[in-house]
Parts: sequence; structure tokens; C-alpha cells
Amino acid sequence: MARAKSPKSPRQPQRKAGLLRRVAGQIERFWRKLLLAIGVVLVLAFAWVALYRFVPPPGGIYLAQEYRRLGEIQRDWVPMERIAPVMARSVIAAEDANFCLHWGFDMNEIRRVIEQGSNRGASTLTQQTAKNVFLWHGRNFLRKGLESGFTLMIEALWPKRRIVEVYLNIAEFDEGVFGIEAAARHYFRTTAADLTPVQAARLAAVLPAPKSRNAANPSQFVRNRAASIMDGAATIARDGRANCLGG
Repeated sequence: MARAKSPKSPRQPQRKAGLLRRVAGQIERFWRKLLLAIGVVLVLAFAWVALYRFVPPPGGIYLAQEYRRLGEIQRDWVPMERIAPVMARSVIAAEDANFCLHWGFDMNEIRRVIEQGSNRGASTLTQQTAKNVFLWHGRNFLRKGLESGFTLMIEALWPKRRIVEVYLNIAEFDEGVFGIEAAARHYFRTTAADLTPVQAARLAAVLPAPKSRNAANPSQFVRNRAASIMDGAATIARDGRANCLGG
């Protein structure tokens, strides 16, 4: 004889509803904690970037890696007042001619690179500064995403003059030679303040490949590139694209 089914307990729907409420509560708490963590990270990142508006950055991950690899590096921080103005104009002409006109990303240059199908990058001085100061070298989506975030924060918190100052003090000019003061002494036995237009142009010309180009004993390519940079530096001085450097 078949056993009759027992009627459902009225408590079962209540248990299911309670379980759903607990799961929903756990999900809500997870999202609150996640948003809080993201907020804390953003605040710390903003504070980190803001600090370096006033304090010279000690270096970056790549600089530390080179120090461990080589055992020593050459680097001496100098303020913008002790860097020849032509050096600042030269690096803008060489690396980012529209530096004073954009907010971290040169969209015209990016579109030109895409249209030409070129493999060359379109990184601005601000993006390169973000990479050199806060991140590591390499090509992956995580680093590019972080670089974009730091680029926007730098542009929001630093004046353009400060960006160039930091860039010139942390850029690599030869193996183990970081910053414009060390580069001026290394290549020309002079100071950053006393660089001539030719010397400044040659230093700017080695930046894309500092380990394979030499500013003191330049190849014909570097000579030609330096001549082009000298023309560019004079042009942006005339047309106002270096006005954001001030003094």
C-alpha cells in the first residue's frame, strides 16, 4: 500500500526566503568592501602622485632593477631652474611636440599612428613619466591601464613644467645613467644648466634607445635626428607650444 505524501511544511518557503536574504546580504557586503577597497586605493594613488608634485621621486621600478643589475647608477636630481631651457624644449620637440596642448594623451598622434598602421608608439611625456616613476617597463594591458590612470592623475595634479622636470630627472640616457644632470656630465663633462642647443638635441635624440645611441660620439642617424630636434625646439619656441614651461 502506497504511503501518502506528507503535506509541505509552511516553514519551507520561509527558510528559502531567509536563505535568499542571507545570500543577498553577503553579496551586498562583498560589493561594499570591494568599493571601499577601490576607494582606498584611489585615495592612496592620488596622495602618492600629489606628493611627487613637491618631493623629488626617488626613482622607479626600472631604475631599481638597473641598480641591482649594475651595482651602481649615476643620477643627481636638479630642479628645473638648473636645467637649460633649450633642453626642455628639445625633449618636447623630440618626444611630444604637442605636450603643452593636450591633457596626457595626444589623440591626433594616436589617430595618425593607427591610420598609418605603424608599430611605433604614441606615448606622451606624461605617459612616459607615469611609467618611469610609478610602474614597470613592459607591454601588457594591466600596465597600460595603470599607466593611463596615473597619466590622468599627473595631468590633474602637476603643472606641465613639473612633468618635464620629473621626466628629465628620471629618464635613462645611457646604461646606468639616469637624469639630465648625470647625462650632461657623462657625455659632455658639463652641467644640465650649461648644455648647448647641439648637446641638448643630441641628448634628446638618444632617449628612445639610450643603450644603443651615443650623444658624445653620435652615429650619422643620431646627428640627423639631433638636427631635426634643434629645428623642432626652435619652432615650438616661436609658435608658443613651449609656453607651458613658464620661466
